[in-house]
Amino acid sequence: MQLQLPEPSFDALTASRSLQTLISNDIRRNSGWISFARYMELALYAPNLGYYSGGAAKLGKDGDFTTAPEITPLFGATLAHVAADLMRQTAPQIVEFGAGSGKLARDILTELTAMGVSIHRYLIVEVSGELRARQQQMLRGFPQVTWLDHFPHSFSGMVIGNEVLDAMPVNLVVKTDGGWKERGIGLSAKGFVYRDRACDAALLAQIPDADSLPVGYLTEVHPIAAGFMNSLSGMLNAGYNDTGHGGAAILIDYGFPAHEYYLGQRDQGTLMCHYRHHSHPDPFYLPGLQDITAHVDFTAMARTAVDAGLDLLGYTSQAAFLLDAGIGDLLLRIPPTDQLRFLPQSNAVQKLISPAEMGELFKVLVVGKAASLPEKFGRNDRSHRL
Repeated sequence: MQLQLPEPSFDALTASRSLQTLISNDIRRNSGWISFARYMELALYAPNLGYYSGGAAKLGKDGDFTTAPEITPLFGATLAHVAADLMRQTAPQIVEFGAGSGKLARDILTELTAMGVSIHRYLIVEVSGELRARQQQMLRGFPQVTWLDHFPHSFSGMVIGNEVLDAMPVNLVVKTDGGWKERGIGLSAKGFVYRDRACDAALLAQIPDADSLPVGYLTEVHPIAAGFMNSLSGMLNAGYNDTGHGGAAILIDYGFPAHEYYLGQRDQGTLMCHYRHHSHPDPFYLPGLQDITAHVDFTAMARTAVDAGLDLLGYTSQAAFLLDAGIGDLLLRIPPTDQLRFLPQSNAVQKLISPAEMGELFKVLVVGKAASLPEKFGRNDRSHRL
């Protein structure tokens, strides 16, 4: 397939070729085969060369995709009101995973300040040195922000993960005439190629009724994201055991419950790549210069958290969550008669909540320990659909 995408600069192309060499050497060291998860890990996170650890602009109009915080500050302001309620039940601190440009943190902290809510610490766990530098610039006026390289062992308060789970490496599995195989990466004279080998049965545990799916069915499974949910659960459980204060995690991403994830119409999976605001399905195109993502199986994420000792507090669409949290009221703080200010923000909110845009595809999963969402969030709760 010939992709018609913008040409990279010479320096960017050189960096991508260096990453291709690194990945090729990793394949050779592993007897000519690595899992797709390993390929995705190197493509996104290899030091200095991977998409998230290199120097390319990723967010906003000059990057490859736009996230909700980049669209409007009302997204962060709305989350601030949810945070204020949750932190009254837990502890006045927040940890955010994968904070992007830092804009979400800035919008949350700005709104909390305007509300008169004091927050002791805002921790950001960020693996990308380039993004951490951008965040530090964005958040210079907020001394309570601290950066970490890894999970805190123990935490009480509110956890935020906006578009974090979708960027975690996934394994690929495919059903063949000979049963399920794991699809990994090998080398050919032309570069990277898919190669299938025997599949570890544990990879199939995430797929409901895998035996009923047709031959040729290809999909992703998410053991690394499940591992993240396990670590998250351990962190909040330890926080409760250490301090007696609970915690809650709000995870916002695009995806489906399992009964929708593994439909016949998704027989080639959900893997997608993003390069300069173009979406395409080829993960081998310019590794290191494009994002590679997969939709989230929210049933697997919720089940992992519950099995690890957390409570399922809520699951719904992004539209329902934001509307229940009061984004409409925050928009109306701008007088509708002030069209120069109101119309752009109104259009931005519409993008966040419209079923045709982000409102339905994006979901919100809330899990926690010794905490609960306000009663108003029960109106549109879909936990029963997980």
